[in-house]
Amino acid sequence: MEAMIGQTALISIISHIFFTGVAFYALRAVMFEKWIRKQHVLQAQILYIFLSIAIGTAVSTFFLNISSWSRQLPYLF
Repeated sequence: MEAMIGQTALISIISHIFFTGVAFYALRAVMFEKWIRKQHVLQAQILYIFLSIAIGTAVSTFFLNISSWSRQLPYLF
């Protein structure tokens, strides 16, 4: 039982990191330069990182929930 909890934790960590990286990569397609005020580059970079984390975490949670729910479907029948 403890090994299963550890495996779930490891899969969750890897999933969150992976999808955060994908979100970071995808956000590069958006031209934030048009919205950024001059002399606010650091704040823009921090916002970029936080947006990547928020989107990556949301997508990762979605896929982890779908995976968990699909493993619970056999208990329905």
